[in-house]
Amino acid sequence: MSERVAVRKTYKLFIGGKFPRSESGRSYLVQSSNVSLASRKDARDAVVAARAAVKGWAGATAYNRGQILYRAAEMLEGRREQFVALGIPGDEVDAAVDRWVWYAGWADKLAQVYGGANPVAGPYFNISAPEPTGVVAVVAPERPALLGLVSVIAPAIVTGNTVVVAASPAEPLAAVTLAEVLATSDLPGGVVNILTGAITETAPTLAAHMDVNAIDLTGVADAALATDLEVKAAENLKRVLRPAPADHDWTADPGLAPMTALLETKTVWHPKGV
Repeated sequence: MSERVAVRKTYKLFIGGKFPRSESGRSYLVQSSNVSLASRKDARDAVVAARAAVKGWAGATAYNRGQILYRAAEMLEGRREQFVALGIPGDEVDAAVDRWVWYAGWADKLAQVYGGANPVAGPYFNISAPEPTGVVAVVAPERPALLGLVSVIAPAIVTGNTVVVAASPAEPLAAVTLAEVLATSDLPGGVVNILTGAITETAPTLAAHMDVNAIDLTGVADAALATDLEVKAAENLKRVLRPAPADHDWTADPGLAPMTALLETKTVWHPKGV
């Protein structure tokens, strides 16, 4: 009897809530698995999906967004052993679950902390409130593969933004497996889009894209690439988050900065009644 040949899994992209192969048909081998190699067109398609999801996601109640992030934590907890099998330490998976829960708890509280009524001289209410920036491109860090990924996605989406993530080419399996978690977490299609492959191919497209409102360069280790992406982002005045320092402690309390960096504060005046 011949020995059975195992079916090799093909890890696809995550765009608009679906799992398409790269339009280029390219893939590369990671841990004996085929991983889609995203093209510039895939990056543009992901931006289109993210833009289409902005209105619904930003318009959802903060409470609802928190529920969905908590659901992502539940689903990730249930697939803990799958991530461990990919080489992610169990402690890191647990920390990633806790990070989802932490951000879920902030969903309906951030506006109270970061916004509020302003004292003014006159018979007016003057209220400042944070609103999402829009479509955020994110270059994910290589290490820690899962906790780093959650730490850049969660603060962007809990505040009502949608994201296009360029996953680390060295650690794509955690990213696409996380996409499978998000696809079963009631997250609307297009809120999170994940591209695998060469960052040098997808990130410049995202940085230069005129329909991307901000870019997070957390995972860019190459200083020359970071500079090039900043220059491209300047063309339409994108908000730019600089690369994380090499000694960044991903297990530390992230604070509010990752969320507030992707918000815009808008102020309204309203006359008081008599």
